[in-house]
Amino acid sequence: MANMDYPDRHLVNAAIGWLELHAPAEARAELEAVSPAHAFHPDTLAAWWRVHAAEQRWDEALRVAELEVMSAPEAMSGWVDRSYSLHELQRTAEARDALLPAVKKFPEASLIPYNLACYACRLGNPTEARQWLLKAIARGEKAEIKALALEDPDLAPLREEIALW
Repeated sequence: MANMDYPDRHLVNAAIGWLELHAPAEARAELEAVSPAHAFHPDTLAAWWRVHAAEQRWDEALRVAELEVMSAPEAMSGWVDRSYSLHELQRTAEARDALLPAVKKFPEASLIPYNLACYACRLGNPTEARQWLLKAIARGEKAEIKALALEDPDLAPLREEIALW
């Protein structure tokens, strides 16, 4: 949390702790106490996104994720958060399109091609989904990604095939 002084840093850390305890209302209270000077800090925004996601308030999550990308375009989390919010709003084609530029921006990340695989599968393109999933495996830990994919409802149409990998 560079460039964030106490007590705001403490408030954001406390909010994250509450989120890990599945207590979004308490996290919200901590974040509401952050000073205006740090209200739009990337770490504050990322914590707010997690609060909205935990509360399944996807319109608000999308607004925060847009601010995340604007305030810290070099951080992968905003890109992923924005696309995930769009997907949860049943705007999966937009989620895919918004995440595509991040493939080159974050060449080591496996989460981006993984999410693109999920979106492609939901959009009825299993061939594209398979290609993205293989890219995710090439960038990450195969066993971990395979285990995740086997449980992911977005990838259910590919489950039997994934099990054979």
